[in-house]
Amino acid sequence: MSEVASQFSISIDQVSDFEFRVKFDKEQHADMLMDEPPPLGKDAAPNAGRMLAAAIGNCLSASFLFAARKNGLAPSRIHCDVKVEIVRNEKRRFRIGRIEVHLDPALSSEDVDKVKAVAAVFEDFCTITASVRQGIPVDVHIKGLEA
Repeated sequence: MSEVASQFSISIDQVSDFEFRVKFDKEQHADMLMDEPPPLGKDAAPNAGRMLAAAIGNCLSASFLFAARKNGLAPSRIHCDVKVEIVRNEKRRFRIGRIEVHLDPALSSEDVDKVKAVAAVFEDFCTITASVRQGIPVDVHIKGLEA
């Protein structure tokens, strides 16, 4: 296993039914609500799948911008669309089956060679996408059930 470079923690508290409040570890970060779509929740806020899509899209956009600037490019803006397909597994449980990302860095056609160089490396800098692609160990502990 790799050396731990840093750590952070968040906390999540139930507000009502399937609506939860996420509290981040930094005071300057506002709390965020999450909710499940019907029939479980009221769809009052994004659910975990949407947050994962946002994390992947944001990380890829930021990684592209980082690599672009390192290669002398200055995108005027970056637009990202993330499409998530929800499938059922063999037990009929919902799973994320596929995530498709489209980045539009609004770069000129004169920069095509530099864009190709960025495209070849930027995904390697995206912590979230690279981690999701490899699979992340998740240990779950339930208070009162620890041995």
